[in-house]
Amino acid sequence: MQRFAGAANWNLEQSYETGARKVKRQKKEKEPKRLPIKTAKGIVHAQLDEDSTEDEAGSEDEEEKDGKGDMEGDKGEGDDVVEKMKELEMKPKIPEKQRVLEAKEELAKIAFAIQEDPEENITMTKRMRELTEDHNPTIQRLALAALMSVYKDVIPGFRIRPLTEQELKIKVSKDVQKLRDFEQSLVSGYQRFVEKLGKLVKAGRVQDTPAAKATGRVAVNCACQLLEAVPHFNFRGELLKIMAQILSVRTVDEGFERARKTLEEIFRTDEDGKVSFDAVQTLTKMFKAKHYRVHESVLNTFLSLRLLSELDARASMETVDGESRKRKKKDREFRTKKARKLEKEKKEVEKDMKEADATVSYEERERIQSETLKLVFVTYFKILKERPPGLMAATLEGLAKFSHLINLDFFGDLLVALKELIAEATEELESEDDTTDEDTRNATREALLCTITAFALLQGQGDKMLAVDLAFFTNHLYSTLLPLCLNADIEFSHKSLRLPDPDAPFEPTRVNVATQIEMVIRALDALFFKQNGATNVLRMAAFTKRLLLTSMHMPEKSALAISGVVGKLGKKYNRQLAGLFSTEESVGDGVYLMESEEPERSNPFAATIWETVLLEKHYCPAVQEAVKGLSKNFSVRKSNK
Repeated sequence: MQRFAGAANWNLEQSYETGARKVKRQKKEKEPKRLPIKTAKGIVHAQLDEDSTEDEAGSEDEEEKDGKGDMEGDKGEGDDVVEKMKELEMKPKIPEKQRVLEAKEELAKIAFAIQEDPEENITMTKRMRELTEDHNPTIQRLALAALMSVYKDVIPGFRIRPLTEQELKIKVSKDVQKLRDFEQSLVSGYQRFVEKLGKLVKAGRVQDTPAAKATGRVAVNCACQLLEAVPHFNFRGELLKIMAQILSVRTVDEGFERARKTLEEIFRTDEDGKVSFDAVQTLTKMFKAKHYRVHESVLNTFLSLRLLSELDARASMETVDGESRKRKKKDREFRTKKARKLEKEKKEVEKDMKEADATVSYEERERIQSETLKLVFVTYFKILKERPPGLMAATLEGLAKFSHLINLDFFGDLLVALKELIAEATEELESEDDTTDEDTRNATREALLCTITAFALLQGQGDKMLAVDLAFFTNHLYSTLLPLCLNADIEFSHKSLRLPDPDAPFEPTRVNVATQIEMVIRALDALFFKQNGATNVLRMAAFTKRLLLTSMHMPEKSALAISGVVGKLGKKYNRQLAGLFSTEESVGDGVYLMESEEPERSNPFAATIWETVLLEKHYCPAVQEAVKGLSKNFSVRKSNK
């Protein structure tokens, strides 16, 4: 305050007036040292000196520097980013091999930490997901495999449901909140990982680069292992969609086979049927979207379903572990009479509860499997209606396997569809030669499968369908024997030792691997030995005559199989067929009609079995012995009457 004590007496204006003034100095215009120039048009131009031009340029540079200086104050943050980028560029680049080794070590440390304490370190999976985005494909594949292994070990044995709004509002303890945070982090991270697998699988199918295809194969393997290990967990539908995406193409490769085997394993091991139902539902939607233009082996996966089978009896569902073992008296805990009575009542209540749970679970399982069966039959019926190429064999095999589960209302429609298929196959055989190429339709095999399926359907219905006569299928089987015995590939299938196709890395998987002679034996067995009720004697005699006639033109294995069927017929129907093996007991009139396509109209008892004489001179000793035993067997049966 003492400094400003005399401020009132200060003369500020006088001091300002007497003060020095800053005057802007004007630049003196320098006189040009050069003479002016007159152009051709008469205009005079003054020439500037070199010094003046340099001064003007210098002043302009200073102004630009000043302007840049002002801008630098505003771009401080941008310069920091640029400087950091320059520093990163200046740093020495790490070799890719070294980066791969470092990534392996880092992934191993993270995986060990998560497995040691999942609830505390589950957030470390974020770093593993970041490595799946690395530009190095090797690091990507390592991160995918490591993350898959971590999720297989960490995922609990139950499905995690999302919390409701009311549950989120309730205050919980620290332990409960920690568990909730762990579960939510696990579910969110697992969802991102499954979505990443789907994108990589699609990229491996679309892109032609070796790196993308290799990464896609690893993604397929990860999805398959997760579906096998934790099918009960969240996002099962997304994994099944990945399987359907892989199986929707007709090219068979390593990923295709891996996905197909995964679904078959799930169908075989699924006990409650929920996973199988979701898988069948996803596959049927894919079939419909592709208009049933899929590979045959995909449809064959339905044959692995455990439809309407009994529940596996487990000891844990009825008894308590260690309950049957009696403890020694010294090891028993002392309890009063009242305590023992209460414990006995408690055990009885627990037993009743377990039985009730087993009943409910069985009913629920039966309901789910019934829905699955409906989807399967709808798929089979659609295929029979649309008849896409390559799926008829698998469809007929499926109908034959699940014939005992087919409703009687659909039985007539199925027989009509099978008759139409046989008629189409017969027309195709008459129009052009049959072929055994796997990529084309094999009419002979398809017709045999239709016949076997019809007999299996009748057999599966039991006593309900005794009035049904499958004469159409029987006549077709009888007429097929003659051209079939001249087929050179009667004993060959796709599993036979032949030169593989060099363009096909994997052989297509087919359920119907039986040869044509094996299918004939199956049909004969279903026709004569698995049907209840009386059998037509004329039919048996006609088949016996034709079987021995065709066996002379078949290879040795087929001839042995046919002789076995005839011997089985002789053991069961010796009295009815004895006249075929002896001219003395022959009672037939007229002539045997060998070319007849109906066995009942061929007049079989007018002929005798002379083929055994030629078969006893067969080049194969095994066939000779089988035919000699056949004749001896029939003669013994005659003498014992």
